[in-house]
Parts: sequence; C-alpha cells; structure tokens
Amino acid sequence: MSQPLLARYAECIYWMARYMERAENLARLVEVNEVFARDHRGNHNWDAIIRLNADWDAFRKRHDEATEANVTYFYLLDPEHPGSVYSTVRMARENARTLRPFISTEMWTHLNAIYNRLRAVEAGPGRLPNIADFCKRLKQDCQAHNGITEGTFYRDQGWAFYQIGKYLERADQTTRLIDVKYHALLPSPSDVGSPLDESQWNALLRSVAGYHAYRRAHPHDLSPAKVASFMILNGQFPRSVRYCVGECSRNLATLITTFQLPRGIEVTDPIDVLHQRLEESDIESIIAFGMHEFLDSVQVELIEVSRAMARAYFGGEE
Repeated sequence: MSQPLLARYAECIYWMARYMERAENLARLVEVNEVFARDHRGNHNWDAIIRLNADWDAFRKRHDEATEANVTYFYLLDPEHPGSVYSTVRMARENARTLRPFISTEMWTHLNAIYNRLRAVEAGPGRLPNIADFCKRLKQDCQAHNGITEGTFYRDQGWAFYQIGKYLERADQTTRLIDVKYHALLPSPSDVGSPLDESQWNALLRSVAGYHAYRRAHPHDLSPAKVASFMILNGQFPRSVRYCVGECSRNLATLITTFQLPRGIEVTDPIDVLHQRLEESDIESIIAFGMHEFLDSVQVELIEVSRAMARAYFGGEE
C-alpha cells in the first residue's frame, strides 16, 4: 500500500478536481443561459446566475448592470474575479504545479495548454469572443482533462480525493443549473408541448450532456418534472445530484477502509444523511416542498460536507 498523502497534497488534489469541474460547469451555465436568452422569457435571466453564485457584491464593484456582455465576461474571462473560468483554471494549474511529483506529464501539459489559451484571449465587457464557440471549446478541454486524468492518475488515496472533489463540485453545480432554469422554464399554459417549450428543455438537458441519456430513461415524455427528476434523482446518470453524492460516499468509504484514513468518519454523517435523503425523495414531494427550497437545502448540506472534509483531512475549515 502506498504511503498516506501529506494533508497539503491531498488538499491540492481535491481542489484541482473541484476547480476543473467548476470551470466546465460555469461554461455550461453561461452557454445554457445564452441559449435561453434568445427567447422572450430570457431577457432578464442574466442576473439569476449572479444570484445563484452569491456574487452580487463582487459584480457591482465592476459593473452597473447585469447585461449579457457584463455577466459573460465576469464569469468567463475576468482575471480579477476569483469565480471566473479564467481564475478557476489558473487555480487548478497552481494546485497542479504543487502536485508535479503526483500527476502525469500529460495532465500537466494539458492544463498548461488550457490556461495559455485563456490568457491569449483578448477580451473585456465590450469585447467578447463568440460565446457558443468559447464554451464549446472549454467544455472539450475540460472533458479532455478528465480523460487524461482517468487514464493516467495512479489509483491510490489521491485518486479518491480527486473523485470526492470532482463529484462534490458537480453535485453543487447541477443544483445551481436546475435552480437557475427550472422556474424560468415553467411554461405558460399556451406554451405547453409547443416547439419552443420542448426546445428549451432539450437545451437544458444538452447543457449537462444528458439529452440522450434522458431519452434512454424517458423515450416519449419531455416534461419539467421528469427533467428535474432525472437531473436530481436518477441513479445512473453521472451528472445527477444523487449519483454524484453516491460517488462521494463510495470514495470516502475507500479512504476510510482501504487506505485506513479513519478521520473521514467525521464526514460520513453529513454525506450519508444527504445520500439517504436523495435515495428516499421523489419529484412530487420535492415540488410540493418547493424546488428552490429543496435545492437550496441540498447546497447547504454539500457545503457542510466540504467543511467536514477540510476539518478531517486538510487541517482546518474550508
């Protein structure tokens, strides 16, 4: 068995995974918002992204209005905003620099290439690249990173920390994507079943690369409740909240049992409570409770899991 990782290396692996997952999901969030902003209900949707990321104070320091240009620059290419794609990739690269003895040359080289491409983009609030093309390329870069990592990362405890970071971030970002779009897409009675209504739900599924997987589960029915249920509760779709939380639980158990890192027991309570809640929920009870309220409570529980990880393994709070 390999030697236990130093806490600082485990933390770097965990956050490298989170930052790369966050970059991809930010690209997905901006892309899907740009798609929906093309119709009459999307004109005022850009402030929803800021609200769900709790970034109003930071945004107002730089911009007076939540326009498409301001919001997309803020979340994609603003080097002064720590939550932008540019900044998250930069931070992933800095963590990877610390991890040079642990990661493959291919991982390091590809991360450098992504970062250098972002640095080369000349952009500002009034000068942006084509958003659809930018987001598509970024998603491909992040998926290539995932593929290189899958194929080259040694399967010791570092791999478990990577998986926990990736799936915690993915679960959080999936809840945000559903929250930002679910109520905006609830159709008026005249729109139900219309080509516009169906195209919007198609676009939401495609934003998480879930359209074809959804059609495997529901070949003939595309409804708000079924799409939300698929993205929150499906146990086979790798971007659903339930699946991601289950993978966090499984990898945490690996750290505790296989690699004998028992401090993770502190994390098992919040992750198991959330996992059981998702296992026992159905979409009807979630809608009755309130979609936003349910997703907000899941985000709070994910934050507690992240804090417990910091206390247990990284030497402090998140």
